Amino acid sequence: MRQADWYFDFISPFAYLQNAIFHRLPDDLEVTRKPVLFAGLLGHWEHKGPAEIPPKRVFTLRHTKWWAEKNGIPFKVVPAFPLNPIKALRMSIALGSTPEVVTRIFNFIWAEGRDPNTDWPDFAAALGLTSEEADAKINDPDVKAALIANGEEAARRGVWGVPSFVIDGRIFWGVDATEMVADYLEVPGLFSSEEMRRYDDLPVGIERRR
Repeated sequence: MRQADWYFDFISPFAYLQNAIFHRLPDDLEVTRKPVLFAGLLGHWEHKGPAEIPPKRVFTLRHTKWWAEKNGIPFKVVPAFPLNPIKALRMSIALGSTPEVVTRIFNFIWAEGRDPNTDWPDFAAALGLTSEEADAKINDPDVKAALIANGEEAARRGVWGVPSFVIDGRIFWGVDATEMVADYLEVPGLFSSEEMRRYDDLPVGIERRR
């Protein structure tokens, strides 16, 4: 049994799309789903997210809509993007971040195009909870601490974006890396060639002035 950690944020349409194609990965891959706050990673690495660059924000939504239609995946953008994902992330942790829970939350946001923050009673109901029960879960100090710990762990391991798989200490970022993950699992020596190993210590040619 191979093991992988999957770092994701419900704010990311790319994470939704990758979650929808997990069936393309080997059946014997055991995936631990780890919700993280993407904004925390952006702060750690000091770079902007796609939604913070206006032209890239529009392209990202068009790209993911196109990609979803190309792959037969339901896709509807929330009324205002980006949404605040914290409640959804905490809820995922509170309910164990099982494949069923994670998929249910992703579908509420990206298949139905609904914002958990403004549709909280319906969001809670979709997870089999009342609003009051949902409120209690996301305000649990242990749940809050777990979300922070996931983000710190991701940054410590070098994760800079979502979605990202970490397998054998190697990072596979983005929905476009899904096939790369499958190839690596089939051929563990994928990065062992002389050319691949050269990238680990490749000198920096020029740095942007800060």
